[in-house]
Amino acid sequence: MSWHSPWALWLGLPLLLLLTIWLVHRRHRLHSSLQFSALGPLSQVRPGLRARLASLPLVLKLVALGLVILALARPQRADVAVQRNVEGIDIVIVLDISDSMLIEDMEPENRLEAAKLFIRDFIAGRVSDRIGLVVFAGEAYTRVPLTLDYPLLLQNVEDMVITRNIKMGTAIGMGLATAVARLKDSTAKSRVILFLTDGENNTGTIDPLTALEMAKGYGLRIHAVGIGRDGQAQLPIYMQDARGQRVKRYRPIYSQINEELLKRMANETGGAFFRANTTDALAGVFREVDRLERSKVEVSEFTRYAELFPPYLAWGAALYALALVLGQSWLRRGP
Repeated sequence: MSWHSPWALWLGLPLLLLLTIWLVHRRHRLHSSLQFSALGPLSQVRPGLRARLASLPLVLKLVALGLVILALARPQRADVAVQRNVEGIDIVIVLDISDSMLIEDMEPENRLEAAKLFIRDFIAGRVSDRIGLVVFAGEAYTRVPLTLDYPLLLQNVEDMVITRNIKMGTAIGMGLATAVARLKDSTAKSRVILFLTDGENNTGTIDPLTALEMAKGYGLRIHAVGIGRDGQAQLPIYMQDARGQRVKRYRPIYSQINEELLKRMANETGGAFFRANTTDALAGVFREVDRLERSKVEVSEFTRYAELFPPYLAWGAALYALALVLGQSWLRRGP
């Protein structure tokens, strides 16, 4: 509760002064004396109800004046309403799930698990943005369309593994074209593709530059991320031994990222290119993308005040009227 006119409370000082004068006067009257020759008969006399309530009209008037002063100060209750206008972003995350993403040069296990870790953190940090998920190897498909169902997104990221059910290879053009298809009908003012790969295009029916022209035609922005180190590496392969047990072996593989293509994808669409060859660098990439792609939030605050003085005024008037009635009737003093 707040007070619209707190200065009115100073009017209570005269009221307190009147109350003090009355109490002093009443005390003086209580100590008045009258001499009698014998007090025996008077000691048996007890004051009646009217005598006990003789001061009630004055007390009621003082209380009534106090309530009126509180009403003049206008007590109020403030109800604050906050309206948030959020301009969300549509984001499609495109993730390479080719065999080379199993190379164990990033924590906690390999390139894929590192990417999944930071994708989950990225999704968890969004509030009002629709996010979709596209994966690709030798071909591409939409794993999750644009949605605000973040738990569904997070579960799909968690369940994502390298599988032989998809054609092997690295079809960058197919992955990019699939993301463009998901965003082309979006009405969001900001539409973004977050493209992560650790290789270079070596298969697919759509050339990466053709897919890039499609993205530019729809006004999409691409942030391209190259994951992992270039050069000779060891690719883990799982097989069964003579006893039927699953064992891990390694075979040599040469891994290289087409930085020129990824930079062109980013530069020609107004995005940014990032190179993440360590886990810490990949974490920094997602922090930077999170900083670059923030929803526009406008906050408007409205305050509505509810007046609380009417009950004070009503009770004050009622008590004062009661004091007048009692003072002129049952508790009247004098003839």
